[in-house]
This record gives sequence, structure tokens and C-alpha cells, in this order.
Amino acid sequence: MARSNNSLKAYYKRALKVVYGVVEVFFHWLFGLIYWGTGASMPPITDLLLLESATSIAYKIRTGKIKSVQVLDSFIARIEEVNPLLNCVVANRFEEARKEARAADELVESGAIPVEALAEQKPLLGVPFTTKDCIPIKGMIHSSGLVKRKHIVASEDAEAVARLRRAGAIPIALTNVSELCMWWESANNVHGRSNNPYNTNRIVGGSSGGEGCAQASAVSAFGIGSDIGGSIRMPSFFNGVFGHKPSPGTVPNHGQYPAPVTSEQARFLGLGPICRRAEDLLPLLKIIANPELKLNEAVDVKKLRWFYQESDGGANFVSPVAQDIKALFGKVAAHLQKAYGIKATKVFYKRFLKSAPMWFANMKSPNGPSFQEQLANLNGSINPGLELLKWTFRMSEHTFIGIMTCLFEKGGCSYGDEKYEYLVAERNELRRELLDLLGDDGVFLYPTHPTAAPYHNEPLAKPFNFSYTAVINVLGLPATHCPMGLDRDGLPIGLQVVAKEGNDRLCLAVAREIEKAFGGWVPPVIQA
Repeated sequence: MARSNNSLKAYYKRALKVVYGVVEVFFHWLFGLIYWGTGASMPPITDLLLLESATSIAYKIRTGKIKSVQVLDSFIARIEEVNPLLNCVVANRFEEARKEARAADELVESGAIPVEALAEQKPLLGVPFTTKDCIPIKGMIHSSGLVKRKHIVASEDAEAVARLRRAGAIPIALTNVSELCMWWESANNVHGRSNNPYNTNRIVGGSSGGEGCAQASAVSAFGIGSDIGGSIRMPSFFNGVFGHKPSPGTVPNHGQYPAPVTSEQARFLGLGPICRRAEDLLPLLKIIANPELKLNEAVDVKKLRWFYQESDGGANFVSPVAQDIKALFGKVAAHLQKAYGIKATKVFYKRFLKSAPMWFANMKSPNGPSFQEQLANLNGSINPGLELLKWTFRMSEHTFIGIMTCLFEKGGCSYGDEKYEYLVAERNELRRELLDLLGDDGVFLYPTHPTAAPYHNEPLAKPFNFSYTAVINVLGLPATHCPMGLDRDGLPIGLQVVAKEGNDRLCLAVAREIEKAFGGWVPPVIQA
């Protein structure tokens, strides 16, 4: 009888997978039909200054080869050129930034601080950057995509922003997010929806989607995002740029809204850099991270042990990994063998099949606040049923996905129940397995996402695809997304590099190696 029941369960599981596969293919076809022939790509880059790394720009400013004002004007012009099409920038401080750029130029011209000292004290002097509208910049909107916060102005900088300012960097604009940063498409009722720079019919990801889009379209020298379930790495993947989620607690979460509810969530959340060039990752992280994160130790990629897993193994309600993405692992393995005689080891950890349930369980809070209280800006609670009715008539302040999150929030396990304890134990066991694998000299390559950027609203048909990044958050490991060119549809693809907690420098070194071997960010057509 037991064998019969197990066979029946296996049959239903296979049937469910087939049905979901058909549904997924249908919706992809349907959205493709809806958007047929209407997509556009971003305008080509005509100012070659926009192609340079933040590191290169900083060097040229402090050595007097270019002016900060010149750099700022180039990025402002680029924002004005692409933003009507992409809607990645939602607020700016151009006039204040111009004053700060002039002050940076005057400091260089005065010669009061030698160039070598400037490089040490203000390594990003005069370099413009952007950040998402949930990480505060003093005097700017701090809405997190929530209508009830659209008039809130930040009274102080986030600590990460303050550290960048002390390093000489100049914040110039805020970028778009999903409502309260809890979905992987950046659209809200404050700022609207952002469009992918490689095809405007496609999503930019979330919740740092506007920032990923901004970097891909070269509207600032670098950006800062936040990541509790993949919100740095997914936008970096969909937009073909680099993004790093740091080890827990190494970059202050100060200022991020919404703030983590539990100490566990605080460990899952990380602020980190998003940029076009891998060489910028390490210097940016050195500035925003706490000093205990050991980033100055040199890394020899030839002495690392390399492991990879091509998929989660086929989790329910998660898309299969696209062949173009799976092929990337073979390409990296072939490069390592040819260039260094290194054999990358293919592994398989079955617990990745439970990635989404593990994330949802570990995000549970014993006493709130609930998401419907968050949507009320912690001033009471919304009525999700009423809001859904209002949304039907386009009268709600909230997005469909925000309302649906409220309705399904109490689903699955509850904090402290048997299923919760089981999934927490499974998370702990998977973490132990990976730590045993990685040691102090190992890196693990894993898909960032199973498909390239979907069409707008298509994530509603595949909501759990974010599990490829989310599981890394609850495991408490650092990870860097590395772009590796475009797929057959001209959309960015890549993979994430994971290391032991505290070994962020290994991820960043591998990012540079992958960029060197495969080219990294693919810019739009360049007109010199």
C-alpha cells in the first residue's frame, strides 16, 4: 500500500510539472503575442566617456585629465536621452550635484591635497552615482514605491550613501523599485513601470530594477541596490551588468525602507554595488563595507577550487533553466581547463529543490508587522479584499501584486510550526553542505535566474523563479552576478558566483576573471 501511495504521489507530481510547463509556455506565447513588434532598445551611446569604469573616471578627475562637471553633464545628458523610454530614473538632484562637482574640480585645481592623498582619502572624488528609491538620500523622496510615502522626504543619508559621499562620490538621482521592494518587476503607482534597455517589452527585474536598468543604459558611473531575495542580482542579470550581494551584516542596512522585521531578515538583507565593470566591485565594496570584511587579501583564481550546479533539479512551479544559460557553465569550465588547467567540478545538492519554501519560511516573523500593515505605511492596515475590488476599477493606490501578496501572506507555514521548523532545518543542512564544499578557497557557480528577462507582467505566471537568488540570502552567503553576453533573443544572461560567508573577495575576483574571458556588459550600439 505504501509503495502504491508513493507511486501515486510521483505520478501526480509529474503530471503537475507537465501541466505547469504547458501553462508557462502558453503565457509566454500570449505575452509575446501581446507585445509583438512593439519593443525598442535604448539609444546608442555617443559619448564614449559613458563607457568608462567608475575607477577610471575617478582617476582622470583627480589627475586633472577631465572635470567632474564634464562627467556629470555627460551622465545628465544620457538620463535625459534614455529616461523617456526606460523610466529608470524617478527623481534627480542635478543642480545640487553640479555645485558638488564644481567643488570637486576646485579641490583638484587647488592642489591642496596631493593626488596620492586624494586617491587614499577620496577615491571617488567627483564621480556621479545613483541609488534606488528605498535607500535614502537627504532631501530627496523616500517612497519605496508606496503612494502613502510619495511626499516623504529623507532627513538623512543612508549610511552606505554617507560613506560614498565621504569618499567624494556625488549622488545625482534615484531609480525605480517595485512597491515596497517586494516583487521582481519594478513597477508601482508612484513612479510607473521601468522598461528593459535591451527590449522595452521586457522587465528590468526588482526590486533594484531601476538601478539595474540605469547601469545597463549608462546613466551613472555606478549604483547601489539592496537585496533580500535577489533584488541586486536579478536586476543585474536582466540588464546584463554586475551586482554583488555582500556577506550578512558587512554593509549597514541603515536607511533601507522597509526595514527588516526580524534579526534573521536583517541577515538576509544586504546593500551592495551594481556596475558595468567588474573592476569597480572591489573598490566600491571597500568603501561601503565595514572594515572587518577582509577585502585587501589578494586572490589567485588559479588556486581556487571551482564547483557548479546547472539547475535546482526541477522544483515545482519554477521554470526550467534555459539552454542558453545552462551552456554558460560548460563555457566557464572549458575556459578554466584551457587557460589554467583547472577542472571545475559539477555537483548536485537536492535541497535546492526547496529553495522557495525555505525562503518563505525563513522570512516569517513571530509578531509582524504584516504586509498589509506595511502597505498602510505602518499606520493601520489595508483591506486587501476591498483593495482588490478597487484595483479592478483602477481606483486602488496599490499594485495587483502588492494586494495579492497580502492575500497569500498567511499561506504556507506559520512561524514556529512543524513545517516552519522543518524548512529552517533544511536550510541549515544545505548551508552546512555548501560550507563543507566551499571551505576557504572554493567558489560555487549557480544560475542567477532560469530565464532571460520575461515580458512585462509575465512574472505573475512564474512567481517562484526568484528562488535561484532567494535561497542564497537565507543561506547567508555572498554572491556576485556576472553577465556573460546575450542569448539568442538579444537579452542579457549570466550566472552568480557564491562563496563562504566573509569570502566576498573570491566572488569579486571570479567576476573579473569571467569578464576578462567573456566580455561582461554588452553595451548598445556605439556611435563614436
